[in-house]
Amino acid sequence: MALSDYIHTFGQSLFALHGERIHKIALDAGFTCPNRDGAKGIGGCTFCNNSSFNPNGPEQKTLEAQFDSGRRAIAKRTRAKKFLAYFQAYTNTYAEVKELDALYRQAMTQHDIVGLSVGTRPDCVSGAVLDLLAGYRDEGFIVWLELGLQSAFDESLRRVNRGHGLQEYREVAVAARQRGIPLCTHLILGMPGEDASHYHTSLDTVLDIGVDGLKLHPLHVVKHTVLASQWRNGEYHPLSREEYIRQACNLIERTPEHISFHRVTGTASKDILLAPEWCSQKWNVLNGIEHELARRGSRQGCRAHDSAARAPLPKTDIAAPSPDGKIKILINSKNATGCQTPPNPVEEEILDAA
Repeated sequence: MALSDYIHTFGQSLFALHGERIHKIALDAGFTCPNRDGAKGIGGCTFCNNSSFNPNGPEQKTLEAQFDSGRRAIAKRTRAKKFLAYFQAYTNTYAEVKELDALYRQAMTQHDIVGLSVGTRPDCVSGAVLDLLAGYRDEGFIVWLELGLQSAFDESLRRVNRGHGLQEYREVAVAARQRGIPLCTHLILGMPGEDASHYHTSLDTVLDIGVDGLKLHPLHVVKHTVLASQWRNGEYHPLSREEYIRQACNLIERTPEHISFHRVTGTASKDILLAPEWCSQKWNVLNGIEHELARRGSRQGCRAHDSAARAPLPKTDIAAPSPDGKIKILINSKNATGCQTPPNPVEEEILDAA
């Protein structure tokens, strides 16, 4: 068995629609953030050291060089021959539309690039940017918008100096899906002051607004951040590996089957990671999530609630249409109609806490 036997992965979605492996190539296009350059604040989020998810380290490389190194790295692991340009580092819509168009098109003209995924903040996505992305879809490119929400609680967002609230996310999420742009939302588990009830409410809020993909991340402490100082002073305690795995599985069970998981954990390199140490071990965590779902006898969607707002976005890269026009959910051809009751009664109580 594999993790993809239990959850609907982004890779499964792409393979079902396009008949071959398609992988993201992470890019740093040199953007900054309004929460760093003074437009909204200085210093960014309390947990943010962009090196923790910058694929190129401190050295800024050209897009061409990043594509070349990305292809080589992926070739060692898979047989993928087509790729998405993933604008990952910082806020990748934080520029004039003409500048964005030139940059995105430069990426999409690279060899074997069939589309793009754009990571950004909810408060930096104008209607003109959404129209630009929708136009690429009309041209036949695969396009995903990734929004870093992290939490649906405004107080939690203020606590980490996020610089925006849920309302900005809601407006952009609705506007994107109205234009037919698939939306992937990032949620963090382990935010200061939050517990399982917050994670469940954040997920339910995102599902009710409408979403097509999800990324789950544990909050980890990296060097040169405000969170690092709070951790050293005993003001912040990160989740244990076991608790993260348990809570991630709880959210996976509550997520409808048609939604694709782009990621279910996050890592940081050992040279900047302070805590928890397990956040440097991607496969250890992924295997733990797989084993926990197998132990429970559960899979994605088995505790999902029905809601019209949670229906899949029409005509997107989410799932493959069957001959009768219905959406085909791809989880190893299994029908996730229910979960077995977890043997641990405390776990059951946590599941129902929201």
